[in-house]
Amino acid sequence: MSQTNFTGTKKYIASEELMKTVDVAMELQKPLLVKGEPGTGKTMLAEAVAEALDKPLYIWNIKSTTKAQDGLYTYDTIQRLYDSQFGEAGVDDISHYIKLGKLGEAFKQDGQVVLLIDEIDKADLEFPNDLLWELDKMEFYIHETKETVKAKVRPIVIITSNAEKELPDAFLRRCIFHYIAFPDREQMAEIVHAHFDKLEDNLLKEAMDAFYWIRSLRDMRKKPSTSELIDWIRALIIGGIDTERIRNELPFLGVLVKKDEDLELVRQMQLS
Repeated sequence: MSQTNFTGTKKYIASEELMKTVDVAMELQKPLLVKGEPGTGKTMLAEAVAEALDKPLYIWNIKSTTKAQDGLYTYDTIQRLYDSQFGEAGVDDISHYIKLGKLGEAFKQDGQVVLLIDEIDKADLEFPNDLLWELDKMEFYIHETKETVKAKVRPIVIITSNAEKELPDAFLRRCIFHYIAFPDREQMAEIVHAHFDKLEDNLLKEAMDAFYWIRSLRDMRKKPSTSELIDWIRALIIGGIDTERIRNELPFLGVLVKKDEDLELVRQMQLS
């Protein structure tokens, strides 16, 4: 039997406030807009909600070229023209050439699903406004077939943003908002332990000391994220690195730090 409220998962450690905000968004039947710096688990939140509530997950990855229409449906006029030239059967049935997007697929499902609209701020400024009606009414109209696609069950909608662009006020009014703060050491330790069956306490302490020290450097262009810390700890374990070397040498630093300028900064600060 599936849950009716969100309590996180074994691999996704959520704050009390975030869990309650997810529940509020579901109860109010509004999209949940999640912001936070890269690596704070925004995308993984939708995966965790789907897993915890035992619901299918539909992911609409937004790119700079994405239009709102892409999430509703597309009409393949080229394929229809091609088929008509070669006398293919069924060419007169336009519905054969209508392909639903992720929003349309989510609306068509008989049961409730989780719909992730990932990195909405990558699209142009009009994109969020172009989705206002569909997200409000949970329906859209296919002009070619004169059909209205309406959600049988309102999906749980989670929208992520890296705050690269300001989102329109009209869009924000329709959302429940939550900012995922970067985990403090206590929460980070919980997150890390969720990914390792057994982890030496001293290794975790030294790795986290180094990790938070690097993040504290003022001129870092890209601070390491949670996922990079987990990858770094895996690299340290695989490499059999002694904990004393972690502090003095920062082995496999390229797993944590991904920009040349940041690598140079860390090395300079080590020597100072």
